[in-house]
Amino acid sequence: MLVSRIDGEIGGQWARVRGRLRDEVGEVEYRTWLRQMTLAEVTEDEVTIVLPTRFLRDWVRAHYGDRLRALWAAENGRIRRVELRIGAAPTGLAEPVAPPPTMAAPTISVPLPPPQRPAETARIDGVRIDARSELTGPLDPRFTFGSFVVGKPNEFAYACARRVAEGGPLAGFNPLFLYGGVGLGKTHLMHAIAWAIRDRAPSRSVAYMSAEKFMYRFISAIRSQSSVEFKETLRGVDVLMIDDLQFLIGKDSTQEEFFHTFNALVDAGKQIVVSADKSPSDLSGIEERLRTRLGCGMVADIHATTYELRIGILQAKAALQGVSVPQKVMEFMAHKITTNVRDLEGALNRVVAHAQLVGRPITLESTQEVLHDLLRAHDRRVTIEEIQKRVAEHFSIRLTDMSSARRARAVARPRQIAMFLAKQLTSRSLPEIGRKFGNRDHTTVMHACSRVAELMQKDPALAEDVELLRRMLES
Repeated sequence: MLVSRIDGEIGGQWARVRGRLRDEVGEVEYRTWLRQMTLAEVTEDEVTIVLPTRFLRDWVRAHYGDRLRALWAAENGRIRRVELRIGAAPTGLAEPVAPPPTMAAPTISVPLPPPQRPAETARIDGVRIDARSELTGPLDPRFTFGSFVVGKPNEFAYACARRVAEGGPLAGFNPLFLYGGVGLGKTHLMHAIAWAIRDRAPSRSVAYMSAEKFMYRFISAIRSQSSVEFKETLRGVDVLMIDDLQFLIGKDSTQEEFFHTFNALVDAGKQIVVSADKSPSDLSGIEERLRTRLGCGMVADIHATTYELRIGILQAKAALQGVSVPQKVMEFMAHKITTNVRDLEGALNRVVAHAQLVGRPITLESTQEVLHDLLRAHDRRVTIEEIQKRVAEHFSIRLTDMSSARRARAVARPRQIAMFLAKQLTSRSLPEIGRKFGNRDHTTVMHACSRVAELMQKDPALAEDVELLRRMLES
C-alpha cells in the first residue's frame, strides 16, 4: 500500500534512521551530504528518498546507499529496498524534525575560534574541541572526508587517511606521509583526519600545526626558557600532525627537536601524520636519519588532477554552495584550469560571485570574461592534433576515427566538427587540414566546414558543443 503522507509511525522511523546516520558519520559530514534528503513515499517493501541534484543523488547512493537500506530494514522489517531519486521535496512530506543549523558559507575559509576559557571543552559544528591543548592550529570546517572528492590521482592517499582516522596507531601506517604538489588536497586530508578523530574518539588529543609554526613555537619556548614544558606537552599528545614539512629544510636545530619528538611518540605508540611537497627520499636538506624515519611508515602520493576529477570537484563545490552552474561551464573550466584544486575553486567562486553581484545567469561568455586573466595563463597555440584529441574525447570516439574511412554518423559528424575547428583556429590550408584527416581532399574539408556552419544555425545543441570546444581550444 502506498503511503501518500508521512504519518506518525513512518515519520518516527525516518527520524530515527536519520538520527542514527548522523551519529555514525558525524554532524559535519551529515550536513554536507545528507541533510537535503527528503522522504517521498513508502510502499510495503520500498522507501523512496529524493535529493535536489544528480550529483548529490549519485554521491549518497555510492557512499551511504547500503547503510540507508540496513537502517531502514532495522526500523521496519518489511522494507527491502531504498530508491534514491532526483526531485524537489514533495508537498507535505517535509522532515518531521527541525533541520540542524546551517553550515557556514563554504566559499569563505574562516578559521575556528580558539576555545573559550575557563571551559575545558566546547563544541563547534557538532565536533568536540579540546580546550586543554593550545598546540592545534585552526581547522577549516569545510575540510572533511565527506567533502573530499575522490578520484584515481588521490584514492590511495584518501584510503590511507581514512584508515588512520578510524583506528589507533596502525602497524605500517606510522608515520603516514602524504606528499604532492601545491593545491592537490594534502591539507584537506590532514584536517579531515583531525576532524574524524575528534568526532569518533573525543578522548584522543590531536596536535595539528604547520612545520613553520612548529619551528616558531620551539624557538619561542627556548627564548622563554620553557622548552622542557613544550617538549612534554608535545610528546603527550595521541596524534601529532605536521603540515608542509619541507619548511624545516635547513633548520637543523628544529629538525633535531622534531626527530626526538618523532621517536618519543612512536616509541609510546602514538600516531604521526606528516605532509610535504616531495617524498621523503627527495627532501634534500633534511637529515638522513629523519628522512629514513619518515619513509619507514606509509608513504602516499597525490598526483595531479585528471579532467574527470576536476569535474567532480566543481560539482561538489557547486552543490555545497547551493548554486546551479551549467554543465558546459564546468566542462570549460575543467579543461582550461588544470594547475591545481585551489585555482579551480577560486575560478568557480569568481564566476558565481560575478553572477550574483551583477544579477546575470552564468554562461560561457560571462565565464570567459570573468576568468580572462586565468585563461590567458593557459593560452597557447592550437594544433590540429590537439583539436582532433579534444573533439574525440568530447564525443567519446577513438582518436584513430579522425583519420579512418568510417562514415557512420557517430564518427563522421565529430570528424567534420574537428575539420571546421581546424579551419577556424589554425592557419593551415585546406589541403594541409585534409592530409591530417586521413589524406582527404580539400573539397571534403570545404564540405565539412559548410555543413557544420549550416547545422549550427539549425541545431542549438550542436552549436553549443562547437562553441564549447572552440573556447577550450582557442588561443
